[in-house]
Amino acid sequence: MTMTYMDDLDRRRSRAGCFALIGLAVLVVGLVAWFAWGRRDRGLEPVAAAQVDQATTDVVAASGPAPEKAERSTRRTQAERGAAPPPADDQGAVWLREAKAAREANNLLQARELGWQILDESKDHAAREGAKELLGEVNIELIMNPYPTPEKEPYTIQSGDLLYLIARRNNMNLEHLFHSNRIRGPIERPAIRVGDVIQLFNGSFSIEVSKSRNEMILYMNDRFFKRYPVGTGEFGSTPVGEFKIVNRQSEPVWYRPADGRVIPYGHEENLLGTHWLGFNVRGYGIHGTWQPETIGHQLSDGCVRMLNDDVKEVFTLVTINTPVVITE
Repeated sequence: MTMTYMDDLDRRRSRAGCFALIGLAVLVVGLVAWFAWGRRDRGLEPVAAAQVDQATTDVVAASGPAPEKAERSTRRTQAERGAAPPPADDQGAVWLREAKAAREANNLLQARELGWQILDESKDHAAREGAKELLGEVNIELIMNPYPTPEKEPYTIQSGDLLYLIARRNNMNLEHLFHSNRIRGPIERPAIRVGDVIQLFNGSFSIEVSKSRNEMILYMNDRFFKRYPVGTGEFGSTPVGEFKIVNRQSEPVWYRPADGRVIPYGHEENLLGTHWLGFNVRGYGIHGTWQPETIGHQLSDGCVRMLNDDVKEVFTLVTINTPVVITE
């Protein structure tokens, strides 16, 4: 009986304690509410004001950024993509329009100078890419036709002259001299006469190949001439370093590395395409391909592959001892 009485007493005390705690909590909440209401009547606290400002900012942001912020956002996105916008005073786009207009007007030298100016002075990625495409077309047109240019000099055919000897004396390929001057007849018996004036190229070419970009740049007198897509070696097998052209062959035979067998030009197993430019490293060089789908990829046995039309163009221009630099 005593135990039952004590249990009832404990339960009553526990309920009384709970009621007391609840009452205290209600009192605290009431005081806080009264304090906050009083502060509101006297104006917002700095913290509350900051929260209101932030809310306003969030609403504005949801409706779209201000023009200047949008512009900064666009520039930031372009930079993240690797195509940061040019400075405000960059004239690359203007020069490119002028270069294209000059080309349309057949003022090829002016178009070329403007293209080179873009590469020298502009940081506008789009203008630079456009200049490279334009320069490749204009340079080929200038170099493969009898236009007078700073890197050419006129020569008058003398009695006893032979075209291949003229080419050799001036470190030109016979094909280049023949085609760029529009000489008639077969190349083995060109129709030249005493008193004819031809243009001799007195510049020099160099080659740079990027394995990572699968790209080849041809330079003339150390200035950009033309860009070509290429294929390079599988598993990084194309050698890196400085080389030079030591042999040239049209309609090349292929010495198959696996067994040393000679595969003649035109055979379905001959991989060299229409032209070969060999390096001073045995077994490596630049050549054409019968597999154009491999261009732009690292799929060769180590050589630099080009489209047949492209390698024919380069073959016509570059001579023995032309320097070649291959980079990763």
